[in-house]
Amino acid sequence: MEHPLFQPYRLGDIELSNRIVMAPLTRCRADHASDAPIELNARYYAQRASAGLIISEASQISHQGKGYPWTPGIYSEAQIEGWKQVTDAVHKKGSRIFIQLWHVGRISHPSLQINGALPVAPSALRPMGQVFTEAGMQDFVIPRALETNEIPGIVSQYETAARCAKRAGFDGIEVHAANGYLLDQFIRDGTNKRQDAYGGSLENRSRLLMEVIDAISSVYGKNRIGVRLSPVSSVNDMADSDPMSTFSYVIERLNKAEIAYIHMIEGVTRGPREVGGFDFKSARKAFKGTYIANNGYDRELALSAVESGNADLIAFGRPYIANPDLVERLRLNAPLNEPDPSTFYGGGDQGYTDYPFLGVF
Repeated sequence: MEHPLFQPYRLGDIELSNRIVMAPLTRCRADHASDAPIELNARYYAQRASAGLIISEASQISHQGKGYPWTPGIYSEAQIEGWKQVTDAVHKKGSRIFIQLWHVGRISHPSLQINGALPVAPSALRPMGQVFTEAGMQDFVIPRALETNEIPGIVSQYETAARCAKRAGFDGIEVHAANGYLLDQFIRDGTNKRQDAYGGSLENRSRLLMEVIDAISSVYGKNRIGVRLSPVSSVNDMADSDPMSTFSYVIERLNKAEIAYIHMIEGVTRGPREVGGFDFKSARKAFKGTYIANNGYDRELALSAVESGNADLIAFGRPYIANPDLVERLRLNAPLNEPDPSTFYGGGDQGYTDYPFLGVF
């Protein structure tokens, strides 16, 4: 009998062909003028549509939410039309695709903002490090703290993006609340020093996330919504004084919201899995919906996690860059292609749609 990893799975009211998820992968290949997906993107996703579920690359909900050059948006007519090409191509191959909605907050740069505006954040704290811009790597700047009366406008941007996503044919929404972007910045006390209704207590720091979920629930049913979390990831200069308490509370709130899944980055994003401060197995038990596990999974770890019940679905990120037929390679325990890091971000077909399938050399 086939291993459960390769068997169908019911996610909310959607039937998936297997338990393998293509994780969101920023590749910076949208149209340079409009930030709209192009035919090249549709081919890329269609190649990978043997995944039970595809979660699209992060897509900014507004121009303000943009953090890198040539990432796709989901707020304009051109972007809706571009994404339609992608969802049609994936659906023709028999897979399902959710869009990941994204506002980067402080992880941006004035050169990426309208009229050179400052990036926004819960608090005016400059992240350490540099950001990728059209002019190359540049130092992060001190962001502007959002005024309390601006926050309903951010929630509205998420709702508008969800309506655009529905018109573009997406099966559901993943809310990006991980990796040091805006919603994560509000949740963690290392970046949220506010003293209004969106800062201080756990209830207040998770308020924006819950308001976003309520808003997009009016567009997609809650069983078509997931949330990505990264409780102990330090990328983008993130920290929290008590991640176990913080994210246990967030999970409790997400349970009450009755969303379809949480997509958990176990450990440091693109880094070590074994990081103290959070018990992922207890989080998996605490969450009543589907638990998607991510970060450093290989075949053996994935088989074991599903078999033991430590995860319902397994998300693979970088292996999907070089292996469009990853499901088949995992099923057969076949060798994996190695990705070329020099073609990860920006460019055309090379390092994007030209990786070989099994038996094609």
